[in-house]
Amino acid sequence: MAPDQGDSNALRSSLLSVALLCLGPLLFAGQAVASEESQLIDEINAYRNQPQGCAGQASLELPPLASDPRLVLSVSSMGDLQQQLARATYPMVNVQAISLSGPRDSASAMKAIRESFCQVVLDPQFVDIGVNRQDREWRIVVARPLLSARLGDWQTEGRKVLEAINAARAKARQCGAQSMAATAPLTWNDTLASVAQNHSRAMANQNFFDHIDKQRNTPGDRAELAGYSARLVSENIAAGLDSPGKVVDGWLASPGHCSNLMNPDLRELGAAYATDPKSDAGIYWTALFGTPQG
Repeated sequence: MAPDQGDSNALRSSLLSVALLCLGPLLFAGQAVASEESQLIDEINAYRNQPQGCAGQASLELPPLASDPRLVLSVSSMGDLQQQLARATYPMVNVQAISLSGPRDSASAMKAIRESFCQVVLDPQFVDIGVNRQDREWRIVVARPLLSARLGDWQTEGRKVLEAINAARAKARQCGAQSMAATAPLTWNDTLASVAQNHSRAMANQNFFDHIDKQRNTPGDRAELAGYSARLVSENIAAGLDSPGKVVDGWLASPGHCSNLMNPDLRELGAAYATDPKSDAGIYWTALFGTPQG
C-alpha cells in the first residue's frame, strides 16, 4: 500500500477504461462494486467530518470531498498521472493517490486509510475524490483543481458568503444528528470582517489552516484585540474552494460548521478570502460570527 503524489513531479497511473455490461448478472456485480466505491467515499467524508488524531497531531473538522469521475483511475496501470488527468480535462494543481492491495470491502479499505494514510485524506487543500476498485485492489485519488471562479475583492465575496449563509438560515435543516430550526439572518459587521480578512491572509501567506494563528490567538482573541466586545464568537474556515457558494455548501455538509451557521445565538458576521499561489491550498476563507455584549 503506497501513496503517490503529483505537483511538479511526474507521477504514474492511467485512466480506467469503462465498458458497458449488458448481461443482467454482470451489471448487478458492477453496481455492487460501484456501491463499495461510493461507500468508501462516504466513510472518508464521515472521517473528515470529525476532528481526528493523525500522525501525532489533531486535525480540524473538514467539509466533505466531492466525488469526481475524472479522478477514477486504473488500479493496475501506472502512467503519468498529470497527463492522464489533463486528458480527462481535470485542471489539477495538486493530487495524491493511494493504492491499497487486500481490502475486501470499503470498511477494510477505510481501516487501512485510517492507519496509514490519514494525512492524505485529512489534508484540507484537497476538495475532490475518485475511487476505483478491482477485486481487492483499490485506488483512491484526492485532488485540488485550479481556481476557476473570477472573484471580486474580499469584501464583495465576503458579503456573498453572508447572503448564502442567511439563505441557509432561513430554512430548517439537519446538521448531522442535530435538527436546526430556521433562524434570523445575520448582519454584516465591519470589525469582524477585518479580523476575518486578516486571518485568511495569515493562513494564505503563512501556509497553515487552523483557527489558532501563529501567535496562538483564538478567534475570540483576535476579535477582542480588534475592539469587538463579544458575548459569543465562533468561526468557520475553508480552503481550496473558489467561490462563496462552494464554501457555504461545504460548511452545510459538515455537521459542526453547519451548526455554527444555524446557531440562533449568533447575530453578526464578517467574512473574507485571501489567496497565495505559493500556499498549499491556494485560497483560504474565514467566516467570523459574533454576538456583541449587551
